[in-house]
Amino acid sequence: MPARNAFYAQSGGVTAVINASAAGVIEAARDHPEAINTVYAGVNGILGALDEQLIDTGRESAESIAALRYTPGGAFGSARYKLKGLDENRAEYERLIEVFRAHDIGYFFYNGGGDSQDTAHKVSQLGEAMGYPITCIGVPKTVDNDLPGTDTCPGFGSVAKYIAVATREAGLDVASMAETSTRVFILETMGRHAGWIAAASALARDHEEAPPHVILLPEVALDEARFLERVRACVERIGYCVVVVSEGLRTADGRFVADQGTRDAFGHAQLGGVAPAIAAMVRERLGYKYHYAIADYLQRAARHIASATDVEQAHALGRAAVEFAVAGHNAVMPTIVRDADAPYRWHIGQVPLADVANREARMPAEYIDADNLFVTEAALRYLRPLIAGEDYPPYHDGLPEHVHLRAERVAPRCPPFRD
Repeated sequence: MPARNAFYAQSGGVTAVINASAAGVIEAARDHPEAINTVYAGVNGILGALDEQLIDTGRESAESIAALRYTPGGAFGSARYKLKGLDENRAEYERLIEVFRAHDIGYFFYNGGGDSQDTAHKVSQLGEAMGYPITCIGVPKTVDNDLPGTDTCPGFGSVAKYIAVATREAGLDVASMAETSTRVFILETMGRHAGWIAAASALARDHEEAPPHVILLPEVALDEARFLERVRACVERIGYCVVVVSEGLRTADGRFVADQGTRDAFGHAQLGGVAPAIAAMVRERLGYKYHYAIADYLQRAARHIASATDVEQAHALGRAAVEFAVAGHNAVMPTIVRDADAPYRWHIGQVPLADVANREARMPAEYIDADNLFVTEAALRYLRPLIAGEDYPPYHDGLPEHVHLRAERVAPRCPPFRD
């Protein structure tokens, strides 16, 4: 068959290593000129296809594409936009086919989390439903580490490393000032339904009394009395207490502690700050002076302290997506398969998109301790290899350097679709 073009897009919240996956996709596509002519990148995710805003990555030098490995953020722009079902909004799918046909796009690589894999799965069904041949491969990405079918998700290892380092360093700060200042420090992490990021803070503990002292996870309901007693006992024993809490912490009746009552573009509840809510609880019930921090975007943007394992896996999965596509696979997502914990060994597998779309992998019960206030040694064995190694970006004048692409747009060939 003659070579065709490919469409690559980034979706959802970006990570420190999503651009490493982009580099993997583009570099692998360039290795297969017999199958893929040009990779067009969508401006702001799937919106780039709907709005026919495409970037010709063929205009970028090999050096610039390679430099994506150490550049955080989304090089082509990302978006939270979920395609509805074919029956609910056929016009969007017809538009995708119109743009794909106009630019001879035969491959679709969608780099994102669970909702994005759902979109990838829907697009993979276009060929059969609408008579247009399209090979669709999902490329995994999420800091939440909650995609099923893969041992870990690109983006998580670097966030885990950032949170573990931040917990250790902030803990030393609090310990040095506790006698006359802050007694309780609370660090809020991302993690709506899965507590992987908060759990990773446990890697900071290098001796029995070291922080974190309490980890609050969304997999288990908050027991206020038990939590407050643990904080009180910790402060009385060592003088201070460090708490790490996931944004998705819930009450006993299932409500998010930080629910703002609004919804995001994917229909998820928008969460405010759970850290101030926990801080208020500590102040009102125990009277301790507190401080809190919300890691927010800092944790997912911190490429300067990325996990080398994470960078390697993100890049490898991008390459694997292309290799699967040119080998004739369709509607699948490449995955990480763990072969051993120590020494850490892994290889790439694959899972059908139908088994990934709109599903979440939460922390298993055996990773959470009996009091629901910390993690187990089994969790630490799982987490340790994922933060291993350093992959520092180049520095100039004391700051990390990042690539700025030419990002040349492709001339539109279709009429406008959206206002």
